[in-house]
Amino acid sequence: MTRHLILQGASTAGGCRYRQAIPPGRRGGRLDADTNSGLRRAFLPQGPRRYSPLRQPTAQQVMAETLSAGPTTLLLFGSHTNAALLLLTRRRLFRRNVERIYVSGGGVRPDSEKNPTGNLFTAYDANPFAEFNVFGDPFAAYQVLHSGVPVTLIPLDATNTIPITEEFFSEFRRRQTTYEAQYSFKSLDQVLRRRRRPGPHLHGSTGDYMWDSFAAGVALSSMRNGEADGGNEFAELEYMNITVITSNKPYGVRDGSNPFFDGHKVPRFGLKEGGVHSGHVQTGIRDSFCLVPGSNSGRCEDGYTKEVSGPEAVRVRVATSAKPNMNKNSTLDREFFKSFLKVLNLPKQNGRFNISTQFPYYREVLYKPDFMNVSRAKPVIFDMDMSPGDFVSLIYLLKAPRELIDLKGILVNGNGWANIASIDIVYDILHMMGRDDISVGRGNTTAMDTPTLGCNNSYAIPQGSGGFIDSDTLYGLARSLPRSPRRYSPESSDYPVRRQPLAFEVWQSVKKQLDPGAKITVLTSGPLTNLANISLSDADASSVIERVYIVGGLIRDGGHEKGNVFTVPSNQYAEFNMFLDPLAAKTVMESNLNITLIPLPAQRKAASFGAVLEALEKTRRTPESTFVHGLFSLLKELQSKQKLYHHVDIFLGEVLGAVYMVQGSDLQSSVKLEPISVIANTTKSTDGQILISKQSTKLVKVLSDFNGKIYYNRLANSLSDKKQSAIIGSFEEQKAIWSRPPNNSGPGHTKFL
Repeated sequence: MTRHLILQGASTAGGCRYRQAIPPGRRGGRLDADTNSGLRRAFLPQGPRRYSPLRQPTAQQVMAETLSAGPTTLLLFGSHTNAALLLLTRRRLFRRNVERIYVSGGGVRPDSEKNPTGNLFTAYDANPFAEFNVFGDPFAAYQVLHSGVPVTLIPLDATNTIPITEEFFSEFRRRQTTYEAQYSFKSLDQVLRRRRRPGPHLHGSTGDYMWDSFAAGVALSSMRNGEADGGNEFAELEYMNITVITSNKPYGVRDGSNPFFDGHKVPRFGLKEGGVHSGHVQTGIRDSFCLVPGSNSGRCEDGYTKEVSGPEAVRVRVATSAKPNMNKNSTLDREFFKSFLKVLNLPKQNGRFNISTQFPYYREVLYKPDFMNVSRAKPVIFDMDMSPGDFVSLIYLLKAPRELIDLKGILVNGNGWANIASIDIVYDILHMMGRDDISVGRGNTTAMDTPTLGCNNSYAIPQGSGGFIDSDTLYGLARSLPRSPRRYSPESSDYPVRRQPLAFEVWQSVKKQLDPGAKITVLTSGPLTNLANISLSDADASSVIERVYIVGGLIRDGGHEKGNVFTVPSNQYAEFNMFLDPLAAKTVMESNLNITLIPLPAQRKAASFGAVLEALEKTRRTPESTFVHGLFSLLKELQSKQKLYHHVDIFLGEVLGAVYMVQGSDLQSSVKLEPISVIANTTKSTDGQILISKQSTKLVKVLSDFNGKIYYNRLANSLSDKKQSAIIGSFEEQKAIWSRPPNNSGPGHTKFL
């Protein structure tokens, strides 16, 4: 794991200059990639290894260890950042032991002026020349190409000559004798389902191509047969003189776009003033510098693997086209297709099992409470951004007495502390607690009134340690949870009933089930994007919402309290949940909703790892209290060991919102009424700040104080209560269940508790 070389610094937070070209949500974006359209959880087995903070080897460590063992061939099928970092830090090792580099990506020769080389469909009108893998970090790709190590490039020029035909797809459907063949076919099927365009395609093509798979075949063929002309079984290759474009002319003009030069007296990495790296660097998918008025084709070339002459040229072996199948009677029109299906179905080195065959008595069981003749309390919706504290809050809400709250639905944000694919962890927590009846709605992946591409204010969340990598894995502990039969499933799924519902759909469903006169209580712990969208999309929303408890915000009242957006030092008074979507915060906070705010000062009073761990250790153990104790102990340890985790106590403070909503005045709490206004969409130094405004007619209740000792004890006692405890406490317990015969006969069922 690493971050973009162009943004390398002391933190993994920062802008998503090139990464923003990748859609964050569904339909082939990061959500579908992170879950492989739901197939990872549905098909793959679960082994004992998992990510662990501070123990997970970095990509550079693994590469350096491999190279130190002897001559190595390097296959780069994505951004070149990891290889470039190793090259810059261990140049002698890299150049001595890397024999050849095979690169999947780039595009060299345009078919015509109207059909340039790139595939950046999200940024084509700004940059028609780049390909995603190289565009992900052009400067890193430049370093690799100019490393002095021989390079073979398998660009779009070649991969676009091997379209997936209906004949190949049909043959693949028939030939799936190994688990890896089955998984690969299912993966390809999902890609075609979500991308399939209406209407016929030339020569039976589906309109999609074998990109990285074909590149792997070309690389392996060259490794087996050598680099001699005609020796590759699958592709025609020739030598070309190319380079990677990292900035745009005119060179040497500092316009604020180039992080290697702007703001530095001496350019970074020893780069030359006026050199090829000193021009304008594309700042976004709609960079005005790159747009050409009256044209659908832009002028920026960042990431273009361009054919050139002169000192910048590097002699590279380039695949230009896929070879046809030598067997003219075959339905497979490319030589690679024939080998691909043969190798994937070989009995040697084949997969041992999938998740359903890994255990002798695997079955999918949904656990739901039996609410017959049970009085239901006030309906509650929990809106979360899936930070570690949110998962503890969720467990607490599931433990709360049902005569106090009735958790009806969960909404998840995709523009907070975790990527939207972490929704599967929500399903696992619900399954553990026997609440597979609760619907989970997928919210937006970007802030309100912003493009569906880009990173908006979420650039402030670290990508690495203490950020997305830890939240997305629940600090490595997600793998210890039991696996839910429910999981993210795209619209293209074979089972429409399993399609992942949207946040607004879950809202509508909960609203529809309300008893006459009943109203919904909403608890939010994350950006207010979902609630703002609901308020704007449903004119009746405010009339059926009894109260909203908002975890977040810092009211500027002349005191010395500072905010917690530590990655944006210029903004001293914002809190993360407000900063991540300031317009949504303004929309909700200044609406006519009945709001109680649990602000940052109150959260900080509930953010003592020592106090909460002491309270938990004095109580009986339940699976859920054990899990929470393990999570908080890990966060405390990480905070004490590594400065990248200095902020993790903010997640502990978030749990206060759930406890206060349930316990209220039992915490000996004090509440103040304040007239407030929210600063939105101004500058990053003020976005998300909340001001006391005498002109404002909007009054919100603000939790100002509570008894901390009572709070910690109530939290610990609830988690240790044997009532409404976990049905399956861990994946280890689930494995034991799957290893013995079931009491019922059938592969799966619903069990009412």
